[in-house]
Amino acid sequence: MAAAQEDWGALSDLPGHPMMWVLILTEVVTFGLLFVTFAVTGAIHPDVFAAGQAQLDPDLGGLNTLVLITSGWLAALAVDARTTGRRGTTRMLLAGSATLGCIFVIIKFAEYAAKASAGIGLETDTFFTLYFLLTGFHLLHVVLGIVILAAVGLYDSLENLKTGTAFWHMVDLVWVVMYPLIYLVG
Repeated sequence: MAAAQEDWGALSDLPGHPMMWVLILTEVVTFGLLFVTFAVTGAIHPDVFAAGQAQLDPDLGGLNTLVLITSGWLAALAVDARTTGRRGTTRMLLAGSATLGCIFVIIKFAEYAAKASAGIGLETDTFFTLYFLLTGFHLLHVVLGIVILAAVGLYDSLENLKTGTAFWHMVDLVWVVMYPLIYLVG
């Protein structure tokens, strides 16, 4: 029986394949637990977290936020373009979305390189252990999302597009929560 004919309960009404939504829910819970860990640890060690946060560049984090939000917008436009049969436009929009994802990766690596050149690493203190854990885990999701966007650009059925862009929007959403938590709230 095809996935579209299976009864997935409430998941059947969501765009894309229901198994992607199982993955997304799992990832949201995982990131949520990491965010709670970060917040609680920050409350226990406020001085360490304030000192660590002061060494971050909120402008780079903000730029990355704009990059991912724009990328998500292009992905949404790609789904709309495919809905109206504009496959060439769909692929161009997905390529733009994936390119912005690559720009996010470049900015994040530049940020990591700046930390490394300042002697800051995973074991510097609790703040930076959690900073690298959270942002690194998210970065892996960005890379996976870029691969997914490329795959659905090649195999661009409407269901594939909705499935792949749902994952990409989860990656966006996680960063929109992560950015203020790590860079701004202190």
